[in-house]
Amino acid sequence: MRILKIVLSLTVLLTLSGCGGYSFTGASIASNVKSFQVNYFQNNAILVEPGLDRDFTNALTDLLINQTSLNLVKSSADLIYEGEIIEYRISPTTATANNTAAQNRLSISVNVRFYNMKNEDENLEQRFSFFYDYEGSSLLTGAKKDAAFAEIFERLTQDIFNATLTKW
Repeated sequence: MRILKIVLSLTVLLTLSGCGGYSFTGASIASNVKSFQVNYFQNNAILVEPGLDRDFTNALTDLLINQTSLNLVKSSADLIYEGEIIEYRISPTTATANNTAAQNRLSISVNVRFYNMKNEDENLEQRFSFFYDYEGSSLLTGAKKDAAFAEIFERLTQDIFNATLTKW
């Protein structure tokens, strides 16, 4: 019985050690990568929402801090994120019989450039977009706007994280 426990323990240990670095977030970060930086995302959209650029930059930075063990630095990082907000648009998605919007959609798109200074083959430039639908009879202000931004930023930042740091 004791030999069976030892063999089982060794099997589990060898199986887990053969999996390499595992992360609960799915990140696959090389051991020589230690730091990241997120450069300020300028708001180049035609319709400019004040503070959107700062809030998005902070949301991406916070996600990387919370989902990796990398150090945030201001320059000379191993991983660099930069880009711009290229779209901020509110448009009707459905209409009522009175030709008014029954539902509106807030769409935000960002263009992201990712540089891996340790492995340039992983560099990428890609557009990420997401949206938030809300009642056409309500204004996108206050808590409703905060909720919209939170939902959109959560999806955008997770999509950016997945595109740059997961190898699934």
